Amino acid sequence: MRLTVHDAIADIAPDAWNALAGDAFPFLRHEFLLAAEQTGCVSEDAGWAPRHLTLEREGRLLGAMPLYQKEHSWGEFVFDWAWARAYEQAGLSYYPKLVSAVPFTPAPSRRLLLADTNDTDAARALVDGAIMLAKRTACSSLHVLFPHEDELPLFREAGLRVRKDCQFHWHNRNYADFDEFLKTFTASKRKKVRRDRRRVSEAGIRFRRLKGADLDMHTWEKVYRMVSLTFMRRGSLPYYNLDFFLRIGAALPDNILIVLAEQNDEPIATAVFFESPTALYGRYWGSDGHHNALHFETCYYQGIDYCIEKGLKLFEPGTQGEHKISRGFAPASTWSAHWLAHPQFLSAIEGYLEEETRHVDRYIEAVDARSPYRDKDPGEPS
Repeated sequence: MRLTVHDAIADIAPDAWNALAGDAFPFLRHEFLLAAEQTGCVSEDAGWAPRHLTLEREGRLLGAMPLYQKEHSWGEFVFDWAWARAYEQAGLSYYPKLVSAVPFTPAPSRRLLLADTNDTDAARALVDGAIMLAKRTACSSLHVLFPHEDELPLFREAGLRVRKDCQFHWHNRNYADFDEFLKTFTASKRKKVRRDRRRVSEAGIRFRRLKGADLDMHTWEKVYRMVSLTFMRRGSLPYYNLDFFLRIGAALPDNILIVLAEQNDEPIATAVFFESPTALYGRYWGSDGHHNALHFETCYYQGIDYCIEKGLKLFEPGTQGEHKISRGFAPASTWSAHWLAHPQFLSAIEGYLEEETRHVDRYIEAVDARSPYRDKDPGEPS
């Protein structure tokens, strides 16, 4: 087997990469990663230098791993600032580091892309290759962010320490429509959701859904302006630029869903989603100002409506947000895996991660107790 490090996703044949990535996760598609790199959103200048791994035997691609050399910890959604400070206080350099992830995308998906999912030799070779690359390039560490849970044993075997966190996901129990979904709620929680939706409707706000093929330059500019305004209110700029979205809309039109909220025929808010054959992923929200309950409607209820209508089984609206619980989203464990070159630091974080896992478990138990569902399987009919 031959392991190769690629400094650009363009160096890897799109068909070969996509044969490994499949269509379950649009963020892993060659088109997505290529657009991120070719628009400069992901680059050495941006602190995300591509170092993708491929594994071949006799010219056949056995596996691949999206990988980046990082000069900072922005855009990862698994926070290691405290580790970086500890390195600095010890007189050591935490950066550069290696990160296996989809940039700016906290959606769990495979990190070891394999032609044969049972090929443990290829999987181990990719992980070992990433560690060897970290050592060879004087990186402090290797971080695998938001992998699939079934990949964790391989990372543990390779000496990585596993970290647990939590998101909030919605699961489709074959609901006929939104009203049937709401019937699984307690009366008080059901009333709250209906009040949210009524406030938006009574404000004269209507919604349009647009797929990638429906989006022209003018519409994308409106969407991007609202997303940018919302980012800037939080003191930052969007991770991806307008050119990235234009490219993705053209390259992956079936994987893009835009929900536009309009009042008096003018767009006032938007949500950007990505879609797979089985799941919907909420990514970006934007508005021109504050509108009562509009965020919940645009980002959550419209997404649930769409999943029910299209038969999608899973809706991942993004990171954080306990307010999602009362709207039908349930806590879901997410994971990361970490290798540090410095043995004392690796030992130190092991105890920290064990305590953090206990804290996350207690948190999941606490927020799950606030579920809006009645005391029975939410898939049961009333």
